[in-house]
Amino acid sequence: MQVLGLDIGGSGIKGAMIDVSSGEMLTPRKRIPTPEGAEPAAVADAVGQIVHHFAWSGPIGCGFPAVIKGGIVYTAANIAPSWVGTDAARLFGEAAGSSVLLLNDADAAGIAEMRLGAGRGRGGLVLMITIGTGLGTTLFMDGHLIPNTELGHIEIRGKDAESRAADSIRTHKSLSWSAWAKRFDEYLCRISSLLWPDLIILGGGGSRSYEKFASKLTAPVEVVPAKLRNEAGMVGAALAAAEAFPELL
Repeated sequence: MQVLGLDIGGSGIKGAMIDVSSGEMLTPRKRIPTPEGAEPAAVADAVGQIVHHFAWSGPIGCGFPAVIKGGIVYTAANIAPSWVGTDAARLFGEAAGSSVLLLNDADAAGIAEMRLGAGRGRGGLVLMITIGTGLGTTLFMDGHLIPNTELGHIEIRGKDAESRAADSIRTHKSLSWSAWAKRFDEYLCRISSLLWPDLIILGGGGSRSYEKFASKLTAPVEVVPAKLRNEAGMVGAALAAAEAFPELL
């Protein structure tokens, strides 16, 4: 069984056909730069382009960088403010001509890692952080998802944590991995002191360079890189859509 998995980020929109029994990517991913301004109509058009690229007419899972409830967008930290209140599941469904399950992008990545990756078989409290344009977070308690956590926005030194420690900040400020790691470690230590997780999984684009900063992390908790790395969002979205639309498979 296969489902098209999409991952909408602040810099890119990507998709691939996913085998929902194994999580394997059945095709190379298709990536389109996120339209400038990330307005709803432009993003929906990009989603339609990716769906057309794969000539797909079945169910679609889509990770989106916002709080999502019932397919409706409730926040807009790294996308256009006009998204708030938009029924994005319906908007993307119309652009794709298919049924779309929309969920928070970090939640999608977490689902993939808990079922097929670094969190597989792990109980207790597991926190996953996606390091990219912002800092996405997702929580699982004994394998059960606690959706729509926005812990990248906790305050560090008077600012949103992600405005100091996201991968986009490292790039924008031309920080060395060592200098950036000090900022990110401060965030990990703060979040650990608040939640006391049993495991932290690091995903997103920044996780591809885990070996460059891992030795700088001092938080008193087990920290591991995501096994599916930056593809976890597409895989998890596809898995969630397969469960939401079993009659379409």
